[in-house]
Amino acid sequence: MGRTSRAEAARHREEVVAATSRLLRERGAAGMSVQDLMGAAGLTHGGFYKHFSSKDELLGIAAATAFGELLALLDQLSDDSPDRSEARNALLRHYLSPEHRDTPGTGCANTALAADAARSPADSPLRMSYAVGVQETIRRLTDIEDGPEARRMALVDLATMVGALTLARATGQTPLSEEILQAAREALSGPVSASRDGDGG
Repeated sequence: MGRTSRAEAARHREEVVAATSRLLRERGAAGMSVQDLMGAAGLTHGGFYKHFSSKDELLGIAAATAFGELLALLDQLSDDSPDRSEARNALLRHYLSPEHRDTPGTGCANTALAADAARSPADSPLRMSYAVGVQETIRRLTDIEDGPEARRMALVDLATMVGALTLARATGQTPLSEEILQAAREALSGPVSASRDGDGG
């Protein structure tokens, strides 16, 4: 295979992974066929096995890609707001927003892929990518928390954000959905700030 052909094959592979990462978050694993995934990248399904050994392998790679986007966002928030409290508040505003609720295809993998990961075998590529992604998310969130209980607070933040976003998406663009997002934002920004003041920072 010539250099141009190799470069084209690599580009096609990246396009399939990107399309799968988006569709996986939008539809879930059960709602996609190999033909769907290749078609979303503008390719025919006949070339699938030139790039991947199985659909399961592709789903694992796509899940890791989805988490990579989230981790890059968390890193960007930390870089843009060296103050940890500001970085955390910026994350809450972004995560618990109607915009994030309405764009699952480019949204957080922790929320979008949780049900698929829970239903997948423990040794599946998707489940393993999810487990690694959650661990990395918690590590990044711990870095933007203050005080001796930073990891516990990161776990509470993640569980609350994922739960609130899941409920908000399930209730659609309704007053209840907006209420859920607002209540979660207020709960996370209020009590945590108070506890930090008590700890002395």
